[in-house]
Amino acid sequence: MKKPKYLTDKNLKTFIKNSLEEDIQGGDHSTLSTIPKELIQSAKLLVKENCILAGVEMAQIIFKTFDKNLEIETFINDGETAKVGDIAFIVKGSARSILSTERLVLNCMQRMSGIATLTHDWDSRLIGTKTKLLDTRKTTPNFRICEKWAVAIGGGTNHRYGLYDMIMLKDNHIDYNGSITKAVKMAKDYVQEKKLKLKIEVESRNLEEVEEAIKSGADRIMLDNMNVEMMTKAVKMVNGKCETEASGGILREDLKDIAKTGVTYISAGALTHSAKNIDLSLKAVKK
Repeated sequence: MKKPKYLTDKNLKTFIKNSLEEDIQGGDHSTLSTIPKELIQSAKLLVKENCILAGVEMAQIIFKTFDKNLEIETFINDGETAKVGDIAFIVKGSARSILSTERLVLNCMQRMSGIATLTHDWDSRLIGTKTKLLDTRKTTPNFRICEKWAVAIGGGTNHRYGLYDMIMLKDNHIDYNGSITKAVKMAKDYVQEKKLKLKIEVESRNLEEVEEAIKSGADRIMLDNMNVEMMTKAVKMVNGKCETEASGGILREDLKDIAKTGVTYISAGALTHSAKNIDLSLKAVKK
C-alpha cells in the first residue's frame, strides 16, 4: 500500500507527542513507583478477536518515539488477517517504557483494527465494479490521522483529509452563496488567484442541481441522499463529464446496487464513526 500523503514525520510526531503528554503529564507514577529503572522485559500483542489488523506500524513508531532502544519483532503486518490467539508482535526493552506506552498503542490499534475490518468488509462488496469506497471527515477530533490511515489499510480510499486539500461546496455553501453556478465560478476564480491545485466538488440534492453542476464545470458531483433510481439518472446525465460520488445514509446492503449505477465513488461516514473497537491486549511475557 502506498503511504498516504498525510503520514508525514511531522504529523505523526505531533500526534504521538500530544497523545503521550495527555496521558503521562507529570509522570506515570504507577510505573515509576513500582518498576526498577533498569528492568528489561518483553510483552506480546495478543489478538482476542478475528480482524484485519491495523496500527502495527503506528505502534512501532510510538514505541521508538518514546524509547529508541525498544525492539519490536513483528509477526502480523498492517492489513493482514489476524485470528483469536495470534501474536501480532513482541516488544522488548525497558519495562517502564513498555508500560508507559501500552495504553496509547492499544487505543490506536484497537480503533484502527476496527475501522480496517469494517472497511475491508464493505469494500469486498464492490469487487468486480469500478466504484471506489471513500471515507469522510466524520472522524474523532485529533485522531483523524489514525482513522484515515485505518481506512486505507482496510482497502478503502481516503477522501480529502481536511478542509485544505479539496474544495467541496456542500448544501450550506450553496444556500449561503445563492447558486451552484455562482459558487463554482467563485471557487474557480479563487483557485486560479491563489495558484492552488484543488478539485472542486459540488453537492447536489436533485436532478436539477446535477444539471446545474455539470454546466458549471465541477470536477465531481456528489449525489446526496438520492435513491438508486435517481442516482442512475444522474450518472447518465453526467455521462463521464466529471466524477460522481454517492453519499448520505449509505448502508452496507445497498453498496452493490449503488455501484451498479456507475458512480465513481461511494462515501460513507460509517467507516469511521460506527466501527467497533477490536479486542487486543498487550501482555507481559513471563520468563
